[in-house]
Amino acid sequence: MAYEHVLVDREGPYVTITMNRPERRNALSLAHMRELLAAFREVGETDARGVVLAGNGPVFSAGHDFADMAGAEYDSVRTLLQACTEMMQTMQAVPQVVVARVHSLATAAGCQLVASCDLAVAAESAGFATPGGKGGWFCHTPMVPVARAVGRKRAMELALTGDVIDARTAYEWGLVNRVVPDDELEKATLDLLERATRGSARSKALGKQALYAHLDRPERDAYTYAVEVMAASSQTPEAQEGMHAFLEKRPPVWPA
Repeated sequence: MAYEHVLVDREGPYVTITMNRPERRNALSLAHMRELLAAFREVGETDARGVVLAGNGPVFSAGHDFADMAGAEYDSVRTLLQACTEMMQTMQAVPQVVVARVHSLATAAGCQLVASCDLAVAAESAGFATPGGKGGWFCHTPMVPVARAVGRKRAMELALTGDVIDARTAYEWGLVNRVVPDDELEKATLDLLERATRGSARSKALGKQALYAHLDRPERDAYTYAVEVMAASSQTPEAQEGMHAFLEKRPPVWPA
């Protein structure tokens, strides 16, 4: 599929989806989000093992494109926010591991993108903010995944102050997994992706799906759900091969 605002490149088992609106600081217009949604759905149907989400230009993403929203009626804004939600949830629904490769700023819905990815690597120059709190339009939807990543008090600080936190703070707060020198960002992202995609692809996809399904449940309910999923998945060829390989002290051979 041809895209106007997104670049999709595959190298070996990995796909890089790059936001390509540098002149708009990769702002998430409705058209841009629909292309990102289509790209993730397209990759989700392939045998790729992992996905890197990146951005071209001076920033990772400046969030929603206010050119779409200024003066827009309620229904139009609601449609745009629903499209954004669908895109974020699709990144978590695809079977592949999704890693954000963050350079410079990720603000508002751009910060939401980082929080919605399975993993994230940030350059030392990166910064993160949900600036609606110091403006006139609170970052309600961006705070859904951000709050789940950083916890209540830190989420409140991000949301209420709107201030930018640096990459090291984002790491300490749990918003990103790694912080590396700018010139090592691409290499470090690939390294994390390679380590996160070892083993059976099908087992990994099932595990990712189950993890997201129980994260927001009470612990008792989460265990009830996880027991059933884990018992069922023990019957897959991948699980059995992993067990037998361990017992037989040999490398596993994963089904195609």
